[in-house]
Formats: sequence, structure tokens, C-alpha cells
Amino acid sequence: MDFDVIVIGGGPSGLMAAIAAAEQKAQVLLLDKGSKLGRKLAISGGGRCNVTNRLPADEIIRHIPGNGRFLYSAFSIFNNEDIIRFFEDLGIQLKEEDHGRMFPVSDKAQSVVNALLKRIDELGVAVRVNTAVADILYRNGRTVGVKLKDGQVIASRAVIVAAGGNSVPHTGSTGDAYPWAEKAGHTVTELYPTEVPVTSDEEFIKKKTLQGLSLRNVALSVLNSKGKGIITHQMDMIFTHFGISGPAVLRCSQFVVKELKKAKRPEVIMAIDSLPAKNEEQLFQEICRLVKNHPKKSLKNCLKSFLPERYVLFLLEQAEIDTEMASSGIAAEKIRRFVHLCKDFRFTVNGTLPLEKAFVTGGGVSIKEIEPKTMASKKMAGLYFCGEVLDIHGYTGGYNITSAFITGRLAGLNAAQPK
Repeated sequence: MDFDVIVIGGGPSGLMAAIAAAEQKAQVLLLDKGSKLGRKLAISGGGRCNVTNRLPADEIIRHIPGNGRFLYSAFSIFNNEDIIRFFEDLGIQLKEEDHGRMFPVSDKAQSVVNALLKRIDELGVAVRVNTAVADILYRNGRTVGVKLKDGQVIASRAVIVAAGGNSVPHTGSTGDAYPWAEKAGHTVTELYPTEVPVTSDEEFIKKKTLQGLSLRNVALSVLNSKGKGIITHQMDMIFTHFGISGPAVLRCSQFVVKELKKAKRPEVIMAIDSLPAKNEEQLFQEICRLVKNHPKKSLKNCLKSFLPERYVLFLLEQAEIDTEMASSGIAAEKIRRFVHLCKDFRFTVNGTLPLEKAFVTGGGVSIKEIEPKTMASKKMAGLYFCGEVLDIHGYTGGYNITSAFITGRLAGLNAAQPK
């Protein structure tokens, strides 16, 4: 049987694309090489599925540092509020949490997957799992179908590529789509990990001095070779046996990758401001008052309410302050040194965990070669791209999935139009 539209990939963008195309009365075939659809969706948001974000469009695009501006046209057609309505129409009640993140009231990602699968079934979309695509077929400058790994050829007048990036490979994102895009004349920009833990060879990391220690609401920065800040994110972080991780680190990670490449250096400097609400002088005066009021107490005991004890001890050591000494005996310049470290502790990092350990793939099919209102290829008629295969990437917090749903929706709507 021939189809109007073939969708390759059963992740968020592929499911949305298949639904959008079928709602336009197109005959749709959804192919996925895995054993079930929506695997990445089912584990997203810690298994709760952060389906979108309710921040204003400008804010969402600001949280998609990897070519988010490309989505302005798409947002004018289908946006985050439309995603919310779409799911509520499918019977999924959503709730808003911190920073605009939207979750199902059920707190179960599977309920979101099930609602999408039910809709696909209602619309009569043909679904084939455990079906790997070997190639997309082009003839005389247009898309004519796909060839499966088993040699079978299926004809269609449009193909939507929603095969994901190269991150979280156990869900099926193994970079299959890039050669198909290149064969059609597309540029695939260099792939790199984003939203990924960062590695370091610092002695305190190797010795696991701070392993497992979490710091709350710190300002973490990536610095350039002149020591100037490139980006700062104020969130939580954690020290690990290989480096650092946690929300602030994941957001900074792509800037570490880019700076390592740009500066052609083996290491990049990062800085932690562990008390961003106070400036250095305020903090110094506050600690001096504490010392004055508790002269017999050790400085580590005076500072218990400021920071976790392990981090205080670590910074005291860095400032060469005896941790047991009565605070009144510590010279003011040493206290200043400690305060400076609280506000600007610098250390080197040498990279990130590999792409397969990343939450999101940076790089992909160049957006310069994609129509922003339709997701159609500018290189090959009848070919569409959506989701993480595109060179678009955002921070975690519902931004990547918003991009996936929006680009999927537009690809489906437009691929279904008779050409």
C-alpha cells in the first residue's frame, strides 16, 4: 500500500507529526525501529513528562540558545499554549510548576504517551514498530518513499524525518537520519553534547573531596581565556567522582564545549559564586560581626548557617585557614580571602561526558535549509524534518520538547497537503 505521508521516528515530534498529518485526512504510516513508540517521552521529566513550558514565547526562545530564534515563525502558527490545549483536548489535565514547567496532573509520563497513541489509533495511522529504515528514496528532485532494512520499498509523496539526535541512544536516537539528510543535499552541522555533566581533572575532584556534595542556588559561570564570564546560571549543582553535574552544570555544558573548541585549549575555567544574594563586602562585614560576637568559636562553626559544612571546610583549606582555630585569631586578610572564594571559587574543567550520555544533541540538520513555517526541506521536495534531528537545542525544563511538538505539528500539517 502507498501512503501520502511516512513519518520516521516515534518520539515526541514524530507522534505529533503523524497526528497532525492524519487530522488533515492524509494516509499516514509511522515507522519506528524500536519495539514501542514514545520511549524517550516516557522517561522525560524524570518519568513525569514535562510536556511544555508556560513562559511567554520570548522567554521560551531565550531558553533555546541553540537557534531558538528559528522558531519565531513556527510559534506564530502553533505555540506552547496550543500544546497545552492539544493535550487537554486529549483528556490530559496539566499543572504548572516552578519556572513555568507543565506536567500531567497524574505525574506519569506514560499517561501522555498513552493519550498520543490513542489519538494515533483513532485517526487510523498505520504503525509499524521494530521496522528500521535503511534509506529515503529521492527521484527527479523529490521524495518518493523509503527503503526498509529488510529491502522492502514503501512509496509516499512526503517523508517526515523525526528520528532524533544522537543522545540517549537506548531510546533509539542513534543518528540514523543524518546520512539521509546529506544525501538530499543538506548540511549537518557538527554534533556535540548539550545538557550533559562536565568533567574535571582538578585534584579535589580526583581525590573525591567533595563527591556527592550538593550546593543550592549557586551562580555557576563559564569564563573565557581572559577570565570574563560567557554565561552564568543560578541553580543547584553537585560534585561527582568525575566532575560536576546538576541543573546549573547541564545548562552551562554547551558553553564549555563551545569555549574548548573556540579557544583550542585543553581546559576551560568555571567559577562558583556560592552566595549570589550578597556582595563580597556585605559578606565580609557579616562574617566579621559573627567573629566579633563569637570570638572563641572556630570559623567553621560560625559559618554553619551560610553553606554546607563540607564546602566551608574545603574553602577554609583553600584560604589556608586552620579549621579548628578560634575565629578571633584569624587575620582579616585571610577572612577576606575566604570570602572571595565563597564568591568566586575558580577551577578548571576539561570537557563533558560523551554525546550518548547527554540529554540533548547540539548540532544537526542546518536550519538555514529548512522552511521555518512548514519544516519543509529547501533542498528536496516532499522532505520534512522535525524535533532533535534539527540543529535546535534548548535547556531542560520543557524547552526541547516544546520545540519537538511545534516542529512536529508544522511538519505534519504541511506534509499532508497535496502537492
